[in-house]
Order: sequence, then C-alpha cells, then structure tokens
Amino acid sequence: MGILLAAAYASLAAWLWLTLAQGMFWRTDVRLPPRTAPARWPSVAIVVPARDEAEVLPRSLPSLLAQDYPGAAEVILVDDGSTDGTADLARCLAGELPGLPLTVVSPGAPDPGWTGKLWALRHGIAHARTARPTEPEYLLLTDADIAHEPDSLRELVAAATSARLDLVSQMARLRVATFWERLVVPAFVYFFAQLYPFRRINRPGGRTTAAAGGCVLLRTEAAVRAGVPDSIRQAVIDDVSLARAVRRSGGRIWLGLAERVDSVRPYPALGDLWRMVSRSAYAQLRHHPLLLAGTVAGLVLVYLVPPAALFAGLALDRPSVAWAGGLAWLLMAGTYLPMLRYYRQPAALAPLLPFTALLYLLMTVDSAVLHYRGRGAAWKGRTYARPSDA
Repeated sequence: MGILLAAAYASLAAWLWLTLAQGMFWRTDVRLPPRTAPARWPSVAIVVPARDEAEVLPRSLPSLLAQDYPGAAEVILVDDGSTDGTADLARCLAGELPGLPLTVVSPGAPDPGWTGKLWALRHGIAHARTARPTEPEYLLLTDADIAHEPDSLRELVAAATSARLDLVSQMARLRVATFWERLVVPAFVYFFAQLYPFRRINRPGGRTTAAAGGCVLLRTEAAVRAGVPDSIRQAVIDDVSLARAVRRSGGRIWLGLAERVDSVRPYPALGDLWRMVSRSAYAQLRHHPLLLAGTVAGLVLVYLVPPAALFAGLALDRPSVAWAGGLAWLLMAGTYLPMLRYYRQPAALAPLLPFTALLYLLMTVDSAVLHYRGRGAAWKGRTYARPSDA
C-alpha cells in the first residue's frame, strides 16, 4: 500500500504540473492568428502526394479545385506509384469540375534513403518551381485525404502574410463517426498537444517544434533555405522534421487546430486506428529501447495509476490513496473535456481516457515489436528502416 500511495501522489503531482505548466496544452482555442488581406495575393502551388487514394479523392480533391483564392494558384497531384487508378480519377474529377488547374505527375519509385511521401513532395515541389516562368511564392502541402473549405487557402495565406510566418500548419479535424473513432481520435490529438503544446511552438524563438503534415503552408523561400524536403528525406515523422528544419534555418512557424480543414479518411475499426498509430509510434521514440521503457512507465504512472489508486483505496479503506488517485483522474478528465468539445463528443468519454491511454501504450509496444521484426513504419506496401539501418 505504501508503494501505491507513493505512486498515487506522484501521479497527482504529474497532473498538477501538466495542467499548470505544460503550455496550457489542453486548451483548444489556438486557431489561425489575426490576419488581414494582403495588398497583393501571392502565388501558391498546392502539392498533394497520393498513393492509392481513389477511395478518398472524390471527397478531397474537389475541395482543393474549388478554392476561392484571389491570386494565382494551381494543384499538383503527385501519383506515388498508385495501383488503384488514383491518377486517372484525379484527371477525371478535374475535367468534370471548374476551378483551379490540375497537373498530375508520377515520379516513379523512391530512391534509396527516401520515404515515399517526401519523395513525392520533392517531385511536386520541383515541378511547381520549374513548370512556370516564375516559381510560386508559397507551397500548400496537403494530404490526399484532407478536405478544405473554399476559403481555406485564402485564410492560410492571409495568416502567413499578416504575421510574417514561414510555415503555417493546421491540424485537420479527423473523422469521428464510429465508436472506436470517438474513443481514440480525440485522444490522439490530445496526446499530440501534450507532447507539443501549440502555444510553445508558436512562441518566437521557442524550442518546441512541430507541424501537422495534413495541412502545411510553406513559404517557398523558406523551403529552399531549409533544404526541404531533401534535408529530411529519411524522416518517417515528416511533419515534425519539416518544422524543425524550417525553424533551424531561421524560419518562423505556427501550428494550431483547424476549423475548416477536415480529414475524410475513415478508420472504422480498432485495427485501422491501431495500424495508424503503431506504424510510426516507435519512430517517434527514435527507435530507442530506453525511450520506449520510459514512455511505458510514464503512461502507466500518469494515466493508469489514478483509477487504480482510487478503486484500491476505496476497496482497502485507504482514504489518502483514493483521494490522490481520484483527484488525479479528475484533472485528467477535466483537461480532456475541451478536446472532446472540439470534436463535438459527449463529456461521458472523458473518464474513459485511462482505457484509451492503455490502448496507446499497447500500440506503442506493438510498434517496437514490428520494428524489430522488420515490419516497422509500414505504409501501403512500403516499410522504412530507421536512418542508421537504411
């Protein structure tokens, strides 16, 4: 019981620190910064890497073609070796819908040492910079499953020009339609914000750095200065690596939650969500066993100890244990409520966060197991080794 009491108090202390001192990570009011329309709207190339995306393309590509943007803009879809007719479908959709011009390019298989998405982005960016007499001033890097409201590009550019930002990224609102999506998806964004508090990222000169790869507006000059995507060609967590490269080269970055940018990719079953997390979780830990052990221990202490202490304290008539565990659980649920509201989910899901955290713990361990079996960081038929193994 002494060990459980110590663990309960340690967990409570952790939650007090997270709530008060971790960049207010739990708040969901970090949206696009104040912005005004520029005197001249800069040119933009929208680069969309796509590999076997025929299922989602009819719900995402039309939203890009329909962008209501006052300046020059075009869409470049990079067909990354698709076998489901992605390229032909994209051309068909563009032919049926008025809007921005679409170009489809196919770079072929990635060179050794490149991840597929970054290889596709390399060729899409190169085409954008060389296909016209003048290169675009901005690049919108957006995934093939991301749908944008008609004013999305206009608002992103206005934010970048008003605040003189080199990189503006919005975390798209993920789909929450099935039971497992409702249980797992809001927690995914909550955990991300806990690791990378948006307010710290957006602080000029801050050390915390991240982006959300589904929606990144990048100044072309900043991309050249940072040497991206070549300088991060092996990155599995490409969005965080991109933001770090831009910041290291002197660029100003911003990350927040989206209001009018949504992912249309479905994850209907637990297995779908499991694969989404486990394919890159161990890469996030730099494939280091000690970091894995520390992460598992941290998840247990922060998320699993509070309910265990509460129930054990009540069962064994140890009020101090129950009180510490219950208060820690209350702080946990309370900080989760804003994310649930952002995703328009019921508050009743908040007390279930320890169970969701247990799922993420198991996904992370599974990610390490897959890595050591040679099947880590797998995505649509490709498996990537860590850079030292490449």
